[in-house]
Amino acid sequence: MTTIHPIIIRRCLACFMLVAVVIAGAAPAETVWTDADTLTVEGRAFPERAATWDRLPAAAEGVVRQPVWDLSRDSAGIAIRFVTDSTAVAARWTLRKSKLEMPHMPATGVSGVDLYIRTADGWRWVNCGQATAVENTATLVRGLPAEPHEFMLYLPLYNGVETVEIGTLSGSSIEAAPARTEKPIVFYGTSITHGACASRPGMCHPAILGRRLDRPIVNLGFSGNGRLEPEVARFLVEIDAAVFVIDCLPNLNGEQTAARTEPLVRQIRAAHPNTPIVLVEDRAYANNPFDAGRRHRNAGNWKAFRAAYDRLVADGVRRLFYLEGADLLGDDGEGTVDGSHPNDLGFMRQADAFEPVLRQALRRSPR
Repeated sequence: MTTIHPIIIRRCLACFMLVAVVIAGAAPAETVWTDADTLTVEGRAFPERAATWDRLPAAAEGVVRQPVWDLSRDSAGIAIRFVTDSTAVAARWTLRKSKLEMPHMPATGVSGVDLYIRTADGWRWVNCGQATAVENTATLVRGLPAEPHEFMLYLPLYNGVETVEIGTLSGSSIEAAPARTEKPIVFYGTSITHGACASRPGMCHPAILGRRLDRPIVNLGFSGNGRLEPEVARFLVEIDAAVFVIDCLPNLNGEQTAARTEPLVRQIRAAHPNTPIVLVEDRAYANNPFDAGRRHRNAGNWKAFRAAYDRLVADGVRRLFYLEGADLLGDDGEGTVDGSHPNDLGFMRQADAFEPVLRQALRRSPR
């Protein structure tokens, strides 16, 4: 008969108790609530917004296409950083949409919140607040030492929020984490950048890369609508970025890629002469070996994108970086939920592929 060590039993019981609290939506009676907007917010690049947690400025309404505007109300990539000595941390959030999940993406990623803590070895996951309704409350951790810890709470990927509050125990302190002085890495892309289909908000590749590089990120992924549009770039170039990452090919075909890539790069370069731009090919569909149509789509995009890049370089456009798409999700077919959208494994593989290119680009970024 197998013997289980008592320490393992205690750890498992502790994990079970924490999950039970989160599922129940409970918070201690002595919880004090702090408006998250009074803490350090990352991922919001525009000060003049139609609503608190929007990703595009109010001026974008009526300029970008309506689907882009609607998707910009999702809180993908927005994170709250704070420091507290509370022994328990909770979250309370009200969602904009009642649809909590999608057929291929769980409610934890679509509508949940995701808590990380800064450790001596970097950011470490703590817990995910599960959304069960429009209004949600979850105790994410309890039993911490009564000493200051820095936390980062990611907001939902495919839902928006009306309100977000951080709960701490009465008598404890909570304050905004020190604002980072580094410029953000800005991602403009499709549903994959937006976060489909991560199991929780901290598992999409922009968030993973933000933690690895210890940099703020801005996620301008628009599901089905990352189309290299000048109307979007008009607002993109308002951001003082460390690096611009352009990852729109999954929403384009070869003809569209050929027509739109150079104008968008030149639009960015006109506003930011020295800021690195990373051009990302679309990922190879995971089921390409069995789908000639998908292979053809990838091939057309890659050919047109590489040709545009070569012309830009030949014309003297500098600080361009190129990331090929063939291996972004690995080569074993296990990195997606549907051949296109990454699962958590696929997002981790994408982060692995992006990281060295971004580190190289950051070394060329203006201070």
